[in-house]
Amino acid sequence: MPNIKSAKKRVLVNQTKAAQNKSAKSALKTSIKKANAAIEGNADNKDEAVKAAVTKIDRAAAKGLIHKYNAAHKKSALQVKLNKTKNAFLASVSHDMRT
Repeated sequence: MPNIKSAKKRVLVNQTKAAQNKSAKSALKTSIKKANAAIEGNADNKDEAVKAAVTKIDRAAAKGLIHKYNAAHKKSALQVKLNKTKNAFLASVSHDMRT
């Protein structure tokens, strides 16, 4: 434990900030998992879930919780999954219309 008053304060502030960062990262991971579950479960609200996750990812990158390239990678992965399900649905609908 530090002896100097400012060093003691830094320890306390760092603990507080670490707890906030941990909470924010956990919330980010939860929203990404919810979006992935909505996509895989083909839920009606998958567009909204992805939009909410992308917003949280952008906020996390802006706050410095994750790197901007990591944020771009996560957003891209979500969009690719969402687009695959949409394309699969459209392909099945167009196939049904042809037959």
